[in-house]
Amino acid sequence: SILGAEVTVGKKSYNTHVVDVDGNSPVKIVKTESGGILKSQFFQLTIPQVVGGEDIFATIRWSQKLLYDNGQFSVDIPFRFPHYVNPLPKLFTKKEKIQLTVNSGVSKEVLLQGTSHPLKEKTRQGEKLFFLHEAVVENWSIKDFTFSYSVYSGDVSGGVLVQRSTLRDYDDRDIFSIFLLPGNNQKRKIFRKAVVFIVDTSGSMQGKPIENVKNAISTAVSELEEGDYFNIVTFNDELHSFSSCLEKVNGKTTENAINWMNLNFVAQGGTDIMHPLTEALALLSNSDGALPQIFLVTDGSVEDERNICRTVKTQLTNKGSISPRISTFGLGSYCNHYFLRMLASIGKGHYDAAFDTGIN
Repeated sequence: SILGAEVTVGKKSYNTHVVDVDGNSPVKIVKTESGGILKSQFFQLTIPQVVGGEDIFATIRWSQKLLYDNGQFSVDIPFRFPHYVNPLPKLFTKKEKIQLTVNSGVSKEVLLQGTSHPLKEKTRQGEKLFFLHEAVVENWSIKDFTFSYSVYSGDVSGGVLVQRSTLRDYDDRDIFSIFLLPGNNQKRKIFRKAVVFIVDTSGSMQGKPIENVKNAISTAVSELEEGDYFNIVTFNDELHSFSSCLEKVNGKTTENAINWMNLNFVAQGGTDIMHPLTEALALLSNSDGALPQIFLVTDGSVEDERNICRTVKTQLTNKGSISPRISTFGLGSYCNHYFLRMLASIGKGHYDAAFDTGIN
């Protein structure tokens, strides 16, 4: 998400500011329609009153997830410049510079695993590592900047990262992040999972959306470990379940589930979300000591979102500490993404979305 932008053009400077939507802000705001989120992962900001030959200095601040997979942390940052922004080579020298500071948050050994650009490690100061890439280039970068590293740890470890608010931040609260590293101890007991996948099969899911979801759920089921439990519930005007109870993961049940999805993932009818949520909560009422989780995928919206949130919150509260986590995934721009965020927040899960579903 975008945190802010500062731009300097000659003797003029501009900066963004987060304001209340009702306009009750102490800061004088320029009326413009040229800045903001246009599409998912795309932010545009027009810089006014630029005279030919002036230098433009832009600082953009944003936050994004640091991915962790197979023992490696990785980050992917947009760093591609179209050919038409390259200055004329005879008039200007093109320089490319990347400064990277890695705050691992732990006092363990940090190992560089891969990078898209030739970085040189400059110094290490405790938990922080400093890298630099600086060169004269024929053309600016045409590939995104990627960086990955691993933290050596034989056991579970973790830490806390604290970020103080910036000087002109509308929200002056500090933020923190707690993280845990699993380590490489393969003999440690792993918590079993009990997962119910809830999939919208209403008419609007027809075509690529239903096919993409089917492939994603098939992959998710295939990656469950033996000893885990799962079930799949589809909903439109009606509700259909792969099984009447939670199934234990093994080769046979996984194959049967994929075959069932191939036959039953048919897009038709309307959208009724409360019924499948109630069914999933009932299925997970006795998860045999496994960690209960619900994953809801939908591209639609319903009329009783507030009632659904209240009902789910009451049911989760009544279950106490063993209540399932609910994660949601929205498809397309017509989905009620605010509702899905709220539902994931109530269920102490995660929310994500794919706005481009491949439908023109």
